[in-house]
Amino acid sequence: MTLDSFDRALLDAVQRDASTSQIDLGVQVNLSCAAVNRRLKKLTRDGVIQRTVAQVDPVALGYTLTVITEVEVENERLDLLDAMKRTFLACPQVQQCYYVAGECDFVLIMLVRDMAQYTQLTRALFFESNNVKRFKTLVSMSNVKSGVVVPAL
Repeated sequence: MTLDSFDRALLDAVQRDASTSQIDLGVQVNLSCAAVNRRLKKLTRDGVIQRTVAQVDPVALGYTLTVITEVEVENERLDLLDAMKRTFLACPQVQQCYYVAGECDFVLIMLVRDMAQYTQLTRALFFESNNVKRFKTLVSMSNVKSGVVVPAL
């Protein structure tokens, strides 16, 4: 799919504030409201826009710690890796999960209320798994930048 400058400008605008009206989007990107509507529907239908969500402050909900965890697996059999991926996907505290090349196999970005909750999660996610060789925990002292905005321009 080829994205033109109008598509990219729309994607940039809706990523920053998805609640912006289509009229205001049209003013921002120099398109009619109908053209904005048509383009947004096409971008959604084509899978460029995957979903529209509200970004919530984790601290407001009591999630005061961001923890980055590197996980090294014991065995790289596909069925075991797939089982781990399903486990990570099902855990609401796991915000991001990356299967990576390098010294570890997975990198998890997690939000937890406190270290007690993280300790409980390590038992469920790592110690009860027969396939975790070791894991390394990094606790964020300050979330300098986090987000999901993909550069569109």
